[in-house]
Amino acid sequence: MAEDVEGEAAEQWELVNTPLGEKWSGRTRYAAAMFFYKREEMSAETLEVYRICARLDSENPLPIIRDRGVGKDWLARMGFDT
Repeated sequence: MAEDVEGEAAEQWELVNTPLGEKWSGRTRYAAAMFFYKREEMSAETLEVYRICARLDSENPLPIIRDRGVGKDWLARMGFDT
């Protein structure tokens, strides 16, 4: 059971890191972000940025999260300079 949970988390981690510009990548990142939000590993404000960027496949949500001053823990986890 624990392996299933960790396997799902690893898969969602790959999805939240889907390269920018790929078709449907914004929606893919948002769906994965919802997974982390439900696990309480992401704030609602951070998730909202992923929602806004969901239809914008080339838009990187991380600078927006930084500029809004939210999700510092998430940015650190993603390896994004704050």
